[in-house]
Amino acid sequence: MSTTPPPQATTAPPTTTERPADDGALGWFRALGPRGRRAFAGAFGGYALDSYDYFTLPLSMVALAAYFGLDSGQTGLFTTVTLLASGLGGALAGVLADRVGRVRALMITVITYAVFTVACGFAPNFESLLVFRALQGIGFGGEWAVGAILVAEYASAKHRGRTLGAVQSSWAVGWGLAVVVYTLVFSVFDDDVAWRVMFWTGALPALLVVWMRRRVQDAPEAIAVREKSAGQTSFTAIFKPGLLRTTIFAGLLSTGVQGGYYTLATWVPTYLKSDRGLSVVGTGGYLTFLISGAFLGYLTGGYLTDRLGRRRNIWLFALLSAVCILAYGNIPEGSNTLLLVLGFPLGFCMSAIFSGFGSFLAELYPTAVRGTGQGFTYNAGRAVGAVFPTTVGFLADSWGVGGALVFGAIGYGIAALALFGLPETRGKELE
Repeated sequence: MSTTPPPQATTAPPTTTERPADDGALGWFRALGPRGRRAFAGAFGGYALDSYDYFTLPLSMVALAAYFGLDSGQTGLFTTVTLLASGLGGALAGVLADRVGRVRALMITVITYAVFTVACGFAPNFESLLVFRALQGIGFGGEWAVGAILVAEYASAKHRGRTLGAVQSSWAVGWGLAVVVYTLVFSVFDDDVAWRVMFWTGALPALLVVWMRRRVQDAPEAIAVREKSAGQTSFTAIFKPGLLRTTIFAGLLSTGVQGGYYTLATWVPTYLKSDRGLSVVGTGGYLTFLISGAFLGYLTGGYLTDRLGRRRNIWLFALLSAVCILAYGNIPEGSNTLLLVLGFPLGFCMSAIFSGFGSFLAELYPTAVRGTGQGFTYNAGRAVGAVFPTTVGFLADSWGVGGALVFGAIGYGIAALALFGLPETRGKELE
């Protein structure tokens, strides 16, 4: 009797082509999961449109000054009021995010800045425009902090820096869109009407809110923490002994970085048009180099903040940003080609420093007060940093805008010093 041997069990050889879901160039995005990717889209869109609505003012500054008969100090006051109000808005939105949820707070901030940006277009005088801009600043101040927290709570510790850096890059997208619209609007309409049209286009974010209401949710862990605390978080918790040091130095860090950044964001369009004598189209072209550098800076900084650590990334780009500002503001007359070329590294450095902020601030605070801590420190820094662009405005008539930009470099020096009071948080898991 013959028998046939039983079939041998075979095991497929391991494949070398399979990679973990979080590997590769877009591994950080895949690792978010479906709900996290929708949260990313909501935060990205909200921050891009936040940027767009913010830049309607700096891009229209020359036309506004002529229409209302304003001097440099008065036009600088628009930025000061916006940033001061953003400090209040950011603190309120942070508390709201801890009490009613990240997504609800995000939608409220988007609606607020959209409504009052449109209102600016109807302003009959300087005083009313100042009030509308302040109210716009309340929504503007809260959006980034809430959106960053929403995404940070979905992101893995391994990729949190580059994930939040990608969210931050949307600021350059909104800025670029604003420059394109500015170039078109001011080419079609007279300046007396064009600045109003620019503000009216600020209604775009309302469309995002409709989508977010249907598609975006808070991270499950954040929902569980909020339900456990019954939404009763205290604003004063971030000033108690365990967190007071963190709050002071994080606020100081934000003050320096944002003082430097908003000095440039506010005054570079005026510098190009008034000091360098560029046309509307010429100003748009030069800003394209600056914005292209900014977009790549956000993405690169996000990668480096995961590789080098939060503190080293900020130290590196604080130094480089200060050097670029001093060089950019002191380019000799007749060297506009050099001005064009230097715009790229300037935009790159002043944006790369921001890429670690979303992850760094989120990792410094526990979940129950993450919104409160991040919202307050980031926006209190922005409010105090408002002193820098205002100082440039008052000195511009005597120093020239280019010479007064030195105050931006001082801001980056303050940021570098603040890091001595903060711990490194790279790789930290959010509880």
